[in-house]
Amino acid sequence: MTAPETEEPQLDYRFTLANERTFLAWMRTALGLLAGGVAVHELVRPFRHHGVRTAVGMACIVLAVIIAVGAYGRWRKVQAAMESGGVLPRTVMVPILAFGIAVIAALASIGLLMS
Repeated sequence: MTAPETEEPQLDYRFTLANERTFLAWMRTALGLLAGGVAVHELVRPFRHHGVRTAVGMACIVLAVIIAVGAYGRWRKVQAAMESGGVLPRTVMVPILAFGIAVIAALASIGLLMS
């Protein structure tokens, strides 16, 4: 008599797809920040103080890179946790994005006040 084979429970594909949708939402956010940074640098009329426009544009682009890299890491960690049946990891992406946008808004406000 053979021992019954133990089957590993299959991960519900809906969870994998939800993880991918979340990853893509973060990537859209990063792409929007990247486009915003390029647009600020190329299309916004220069502020009176030299470099403020560049600072706003670069802040958008740097935040876009951080979000894109973080989104990939987050996707991998969540996928690994789901496959192992572990607890989903917490994210630092939300506070990073909130702080980054606050910095961009502050830089833009300073530029407007100075012009």
